[in-house]
Amino acid sequence: MVTETIAFALFAAVTLAFSLGVVLARDTFHAALLLGGALTSVAVHYVMLQAEFIAAMQILVYVGGVLILVTFAVMLTRSERETEVSST
Repeated sequence: MVTETIAFALFAAVTLAFSLGVVLARDTFHAALLLGGALTSVAVHYVMLQAEFIAAMQILVYVGGVLILVTFAVMLTRSERETEVSST
């Protein structure tokens, strides 16, 4: 019982850290990667609740589908000027 509570608190802190990173990230690509970490840690919460099917759907639909779509959108809409300014 105590180890479950510690594991829940640990993953809750991880979820909050990733979510805070999504909001505070200056680069949209890094924000998308941090969103993937937050969504994956939510799937861990579902596993801890013994809802493995919901966790699998969380991984497949959100991390596998939506996050890849967001990542491709960010990569395709970046202009050359933004990358030159950020590298200097």
